[in-house]
Amino acid sequence: MASVFSARSSPRVSPIFLGLVLVTAGGGALTLLGTRVAVTAGIVVLVLFGWAVSLCLHEFAHALVADRCGDHSVRGLGYLTLDIRRYANVGLTFVLPLLFLLIGGIPLPGGAVWIRRGALRSRVAASAVSAAGPLTNLVLAFLLALVVPLVPPLLGAGMSFLALIQVLAFILNILPIPGLDGWGIIDPYLADSTRVAVSRFAPYAPLMLFAVLILLRPVATALFALASFVYGAVGGDSTLASLGQELFFFWQR
Repeated sequence: MASVFSARSSPRVSPIFLGLVLVTAGGGALTLLGTRVAVTAGIVVLVLFGWAVSLCLHEFAHALVADRCGDHSVRGLGYLTLDIRRYANVGLTFVLPLLFLLIGGIPLPGGAVWIRRGALRSRVAASAVSAAGPLTNLVLAFLLALVVPLVPPLLGAGMSFLALIQVLAFILNILPIPGLDGWGIIDPYLADSTRVAVSRFAPYAPLMLFAVLILLRPVATALFALASFVYGAVGGDSTLASLGQELFFFWQR
């Protein structure tokens, strides 16, 4: 199969990303030991580092589509290497999303890659760049759901919860809220005055959404119910996902 990139411009995958993948796999292997401590620790590692891996892939998808649609600056910025150090703000891209997940089980992403919108070929291309990230999360959920029946139940529980997190990330990201990808999808079709007005508070909108989900539990409950429905629709096992969630939040038992 031909390489996605030419030999001259092909970026190498970051060792840091490969390390995240290996630690994720190590967490999965830890669950196979069968003891309560090993299973719990393994699922925590699997989910946290698996979420970090998916954050890398989410941003890679944005950058890859941007490159294909005219913004080749993403190559020089290193976005196509999956290196977390290359993203706009490592704290917003990884630290906050991991904290959001630990605090409330809410997989809100942070801002990461800078795209030169003016370099993109069309408004459709700009929308496609925004849509690429959340669609990647949905594809990851589907792939995990395919693998779950092939692995031991406890490992499957951790993978199922990780898959459910991908579905949650997809749903949250496509909301038409400033600062999220859903807004980026419709942004190319908005008036300039609307963009300027929204840009003032867009950086804070995801934090406000997180606060709403934490403080208004019925909203969070409805979100998880919708995610479970979508996860079931892509072939996932919601019962195993619930078990994985319970094991992940072991301190809440």
